[in-house]
Amino acid sequence: MELFSDYIENDLGFLIIKAGPEKIVSVFFEDNQPETGVSNQVVEECKSQLLEYFSGSRNVFSVPFELNGTDFQIKVWNELTKIPFGEVITYTNLAHRIGSIKKLRAAGTANGKNPIGIIVPCHRVIGKSGKLVGYGGGLWRKKWLLEFESRRLNL
Repeated sequence: MELFSDYIENDLGFLIIKAGPEKIVSVFFEDNQPETGVSNQVVEECKSQLLEYFSGSRNVFSVPFELNGTDFQIKVWNELTKIPFGEVITYTNLAHRIGSIKKLRAAGTANGKNPIGIIVPCHRVIGKSGKLVGYGGGLWRKKWLLEFESRRLNL
């Protein structure tokens, strides 16, 4: 499959967006400016929606995306999309939501491998004690995103 890509820059660094011909396949953070790729319509739409999110005018994403992983990972990632803007759940809640508290660690691992950051909001999952734990983009970014969403809800 041919991949298209581009990025946006903001206070969190660079967000690299990759897509196939019709759907986003990854959104991830990078500290260093990436090389410019070849964009397409879905990448441009994703960039637009992410810029709206960061400007405070978008709470829900509608850009099409494709989740590639194991059946279990996809189940976890789909559950993440149900966490409302500005809200958080614990890893324990996540395990309950997918049907098995016995899969708590596996759910946490799947959460950490989420390929489509922000749009599939893995940053909204926190530790049982309310502590910020685990975020592929760095805990400082997770904290920033949660504070950003909380402030937006309180406006």
